[in-house]
Amino acid sequence: MKKLILVRHGKSSWENNLPDDKRPLKKRAYTDAELIIKAFKLYANKPLKLISSKAVRALETAKLFKKGLAIEDKDFKIIDDLYTFDEDELLSVIRNQPDENNKLMIFGHNPAMTILVNLLGDKEVDNLPTTGLVVIDFEVDKWKDIAEGKTLVTLFPRTFK
Repeated sequence: MKKLILVRHGKSSWENNLPDDKRPLKKRAYTDAELIIKAFKLYANKPLKLISSKAVRALETAKLFKKGLAIEDKDFKIIDDLYTFDEDELLSVIRNQPDENNKLMIFGHNPAMTILVNLLGDKEVDNLPTTGLVVIDFEVDKWKDIAEGKTLVTLFPRTFK
């Protein structure tokens, strides 16, 4: 069985004239992350592998979860190809993960994240909001075989405010 946890990066700032992949998190992203991490701890059991886009907003979000969930360095990785807005590219990265990791938490970007949640899960989501988290279970042994999964959990910051 494989468990996929998709997390959209926290709310980012457009204030400075920075390249897209360099945009930092807004203050709201930190409080949203605290809310989601606290709620997710009820479902989080280790081992859990975290992989993140290299974009500052995704990587900083991932680091907040890493700290909040007490994830070891060996279970945290940055993958350049996760800096994508295309669901096929995102799915390709996931399907190429080592099969010894049964639980993957992915930090990435819309629209790829929302499209993938709806493509793989069995519950429709209009839009995966910033810092939104969705857990999908698959009855397969290999990441390359994930297709139709069961959406177990959806955690959105607005639910906890």
